[in-house]
Amino acid sequence: MADSIGKGELADPGTVYAAVGGMPFFERLVDAFYDRVEHDAVLLAMYPESHDLGPARVRLRLFLAQYWGGPTTYSQTRGHPRLRMRHMPFAIGEDERDRWLAAMHGALDELDPPAPIAGVMRDYFAMAADAMRNR
Repeated sequence: MADSIGKGELADPGTVYAAVGGMPFFERLVDAFYDRVEHDAVLLAMYPESHDLGPARVRLRLFLAQYWGGPTTYSQTRGHPRLRMRHMPFAIGEDERDRWLAAMHGALDELDPPAPIAGVMRDYFAMAADAMRNR
C-alpha cells in the first residue's frame, strides 16, 4: 500500500482501489467485517440468508471494490447499487447503524491501511451507514 498518498489525491475513489492493492484488500476487509457480523446477533438477524453469508460477502466485496475504483462487476451483475432501496426492507435504526459501523471500523482497523485511506473510507462508511437508516 502506498503510505505516501496525500488526502487530496484520494478525491478520486479509483486511487483508493489501486493504493490498497486491488481486490485482495476488499476480500480481506469484507471477510473481517462479516466475521464480526457473525458474532453480533442484532446484525446477523438482518440477513435473510444468515445461515450462509457467502452471497452477502460477495455482494459487499464487489460493491466496495467498484465504489473505490475497481472492476464494475457489481453493476454488471446487479445493476445500479440503489443502496437505500435495497436496504429498505430491513429495520435500520441508530443501534443497527452503530453496530454496522463498529463492525466495519473494526475490520478496517484490522487491515490497518495508511491513515489517508482509512480516513476517506471511514468518512464514506459513516455517511453510507447513516443514509441507510429508515427508523
